[in-house]
Amino acid sequence: MSLTRDELAELVAAATAAGLTVATAESLTGGMLAATIVDIPGASGMLQGGVIAYQNEVKVRALGVPAALLAENGAVDPGVAQAMALGACSVTGARVGLSTTGVAGPEPHQGKDVGHVYIGISVDGRASAHEFHFAGGRAAIRAQATGEALLLLRELVRGHVKGTGEQKL
Repeated sequence: MSLTRDELAELVAAATAAGLTVATAESLTGGMLAATIVDIPGASGMLQGGVIAYQNEVKVRALGVPAALLAENGAVDPGVAQAMALGACSVTGARVGLSTTGVAGPEPHQGKDVGHVYIGISVDGRASAHEFHFAGGRAAIRAQATGEALLLLRELVRGHVKGTGEQKL
């Protein structure tokens, strides 16, 4: 599922009004997540920037993902997704980080099936990772990952705006 353009505009406005700045760290989606946000007028009120870290060396150098974690578990891993989200915040100064890592295909990678994806989300130094198994070709998997990342962001922003004190990660 993905957000409509109107829903995405509402998300951008809500995040901006709440003072929630956002950054992305993308491997699987290769910039699609940031580009989708940037397509909405007013995105500059909340989007700080993003890092496309397609190669593991960039994940380590630019985002601070531990090289040992990548060596032991590979890039398609919940810990890597969390570290990428935290790294996006560290690099940009954003409060919220979103990351994507997974296998878009056409072949499995490092023992992970095509469509196996982790989306990381962090807020104020705490991070979590969400596992997904998408179907379809490369474009469909990347689009689904982008859509799910935006849904996770919307959930976090809604929790923050409601002031529940519980920002669901």
